[in-house]
Amino acid sequence: MPFPPPRSQDLRQRLEELKVAAEYALEEVVASANEAGWGTQEVLGALVEAARSLGDANSADRDPANDPPIGDAVRKQIGHGEQFD
Repeated sequence: MPFPPPRSQDLRQRLEELKVAAEYALEEVVASANEAGWGTQEVLGALVEAARSLGDANSADRDPANDPPIGDAVRKQIGHGEQFD
């Protein structure tokens, strides 16, 4: 689901706009998960944990776009016993 662009430059207003958009997106995720048989509380718990995980990853590597392409990493592993599906 695409998020709308910010309409304001004021940080408090931007945060409120983003909160509304995020709540809408999460409502859709929860509804979809409910239809698939997941309970609301377990979905919300999983989303909180996923958000923490993403936050930790962002703290560890704030700009993953500067990382080498995955293809280079794979090429470096060839011949070292790794198997790929």
